[in-house]
Amino acid sequence: MEFTIGRTGVLKGKDNLVAFATESGKFDTSFFSEEETAFIRRELENDSKTVMVNQYDRKAWVQVVSRGGRAAVLETMRKAGHAIAGQLNGGKQPSVHVLARGREEEGMAFAEGCFLGSYQFLRYRKDRDKKQNTLSSVQLVTNKRIDKRINRLQARCEATWLARDLVNAPLSHLDAVELAAEFKKMGKASGFSVTVFGKSRIESLKMGGLLAVNKGSITPPTFTVMEWKPRRPVNKKPVVLVGKGVVYDTGGLSLKPTANSMDFMKSDMAGAAVAGSVMYALAKGNVQVHVIALVPATDNRPDGNAYVPGDVVTMANGMTVEVLNTDAEGRMILADALHYAKRYEPELVLEFSTLTGAAAAAIGPLGIVCMGDASERTKRSLKQSGENVFERLVEFPFWKEYDEMLKSDIADIKNLGGPYGGAITAGRFLSRFTDYPYMHFDIAGPSFLKAADSYRGKGGSGSGVRMTFDFLERLAS
Repeated sequence: MEFTIGRTGVLKGKDNLVAFATESGKFDTSFFSEEETAFIRRELENDSKTVMVNQYDRKAWVQVVSRGGRAAVLETMRKAGHAIAGQLNGGKQPSVHVLARGREEEGMAFAEGCFLGSYQFLRYRKDRDKKQNTLSSVQLVTNKRIDKRINRLQARCEATWLARDLVNAPLSHLDAVELAAEFKKMGKASGFSVTVFGKSRIESLKMGGLLAVNKGSITPPTFTVMEWKPRRPVNKKPVVLVGKGVVYDTGGLSLKPTANSMDFMKSDMAGAAVAGSVMYALAKGNVQVHVIALVPATDNRPDGNAYVPGDVVTMANGMTVEVLNTDAEGRMILADALHYAKRYEPELVLEFSTLTGAAAAAIGPLGIVCMGDASERTKRSLKQSGENVFERLVEFPFWKEYDEMLKSDIADIKNLGGPYGGAITAGRFLSRFTDYPYMHFDIAGPSFLKAADSYRGKGGSGSGVRMTFDFLERLAS
């Protein structure tokens, strides 16, 4: 299903509508009769935040815009959009108009909640035509010309849907080769270039980490290079995105328990979904920033030739890694990608991965664990983007002292840090393969939701897409 956010200056008599009200109860009464206005005011006085009026030819809502900080207000509006979208879909309604004159930012957040809250993953349902949501259009009624901002919002919402689709797809329909093919489709649809390396090219690049993890698989690995270089980018050196593309993770010979663990490991490529989907949004929104995305992809299985605990693997940069746990495979494939990124002499590298249970245990699904050695200015900007879209960042320490936990008796480094600080030692492991400003985002907590969470839905959430797009869009401006 396609979903469109648009702008208009008029409202017709049969258009479903949403009007905004202040906390003091002021709202545009011109679309309501005296009786309806009196009813709405009584409800608002009784502390209702959303009031619905059935006007027969259409449904009308009055939505209170609460006071508070900008981030909290916009998040409230997204959740309100999700709630009202649910009512519209329940009533088989195709569209709604939002009276956003003077409230453009709130209107856009409301529309975003409608868009993201209407997502469904019905690809494998026989009854998908009957289950399909009907709401497919939100029109913002404004006097201001905000078409460019709406186009960018459309792009990032579409990208979030794409990321969710990738994360929700099972291994039976999305292996490493098929993931690369999906990125090619996204590039063709939006305008960024895509190059896919097969196993022979990966071998020539001596990507020992990616090849080691892939040894137990019957499907070859892929390494996808995506590039968006507009005509007038603001940056002389590219920003590089790196995404973990483990399309399914059994844990390898360090086999995971099934219940509440392996069941959801189709989502272990959520970092790759972020990287590719952000590229789609940048190209679709024509954002003037040069960005390259790298995705190493494979599944991790315990087949007869699988790598084993105790193995020593030589990575693309020549460093040797003692493998103590084959379930710490994400860092193995990401390390080769981070080394590959050096050839671009990047301004900044942002890496996304469902890397550790430690990160998920620390803050749950409510935020993204991040760490790195980028400048304080960059970190502040990233955190601001996290607040802007309510994909909040929690920065963990990145002290070099954690490197002591990664020392190996027989190799340059080991792939496991020990019982403490697991999220941090994983990040420190990856930093050994960088020589540029670097930020690591562990999205293990919010990337796949086991219970519905407002407009974030259930299953793949697309967490990280909107934050990263906001950061790069502001960088371009």
